[in-house]
Amino acid sequence: MTQSAQKHSHGMDRRQFLALSACGAAGMAAGMMAPAGRARAAEERWTMRLSCSSINFMSLPIEKACERIAALGFEAIDIWSAHAGCPHLDDVLNRLGADGLKEVLAKNKLKLYAFSVYAGGYAKYAELLGKAGGGVAVHGSAGPCDPKDLTERMKAYLEALKPEAELAEKYNSYVAIENHGGSLLDSIDSMKAFVDLNKNPRLGIALAPYHVQGLNQPVEEAIAACGPQLFFFYAWQRAGGVDQLPGFGPTDFTPWIAALAKIGYRWYVDPFMHGEPEPDAMSEAHTKAIAYLKQCYAKATA
Repeated sequence: MTQSAQKHSHGMDRRQFLALSACGAAGMAAGMMAPAGRARAAEERWTMRLSCSSINFMSLPIEKACERIAALGFEAIDIWSAHAGCPHLDDVLNRLGADGLKEVLAKNKLKLYAFSVYAGGYAKYAELLGKAGGGVAVHGSAGPCDPKDLTERMKAYLEALKPEAELAEKYNSYVAIENHGGSLLDSIDSMKAFVDLNKNPRLGIALAPYHVQGLNQPVEEAIAACGPQLFFFYAWQRAGGVDQLPGFGPTDFTPWIAALAKIGYRWYVDPFMHGEPEPDAMSEAHTKAIAYLKQCYAKATA
């Protein structure tokens, strides 16, 4: 090979090397960035936000319950009326009023998510909810239904909810109907009927996986059935005692969180249990539940 040919050959090799190196570096950079980019994209699509129900601290005054809930790192609160004797919402209604509640929430940097009005009903608290900033009012549905009558019963029930929907419109709020064993809204089929027949954007569903599991039905399918009409989600599994909370009982919550991400759920995830332990033990349990839910979120959105 002549010197000229050698120079030409070496020059081509060098150019090829530089070009290949540049491509390789770019490929490596893309490869390193891809997982982070996917994670960012997943987080941009859906971010899990957490709320806490005040009934979990029902032995404390509402001010102290808010302090506890905020200190645990929750972003928002669901305030309960007198179910099982919870004093919080009636205390707000009769003593604090909307302005007093807003002051307590602002002091603790908490957002108002919901009023749970299983006792007392929505109408009693509608104006208070609106004046406090608006939110979701949660309560149960009607009595049980023969499956063959489901469509007609659901039509009648939604018709009966029109006055609540009008109140929700007036007070810039929403009404979420909870599924419960032995009620009109219980099975996935009943959720599908609700969603198909409901045309009012102020009405939706509060999903309690505890009761879905009681029917041996998949919670992920229930989430998908609710879709955009899902207004409240209890992170609540069918178990006893503190095992009802995420991270304690046998259920893997990751598929549930993934299902929420898939539908673009726009409200809060509320770790929940009934039969509340005393406040210090409840705080400790919620600390574990929050950490566990964050692990599930990381897996679900990776």
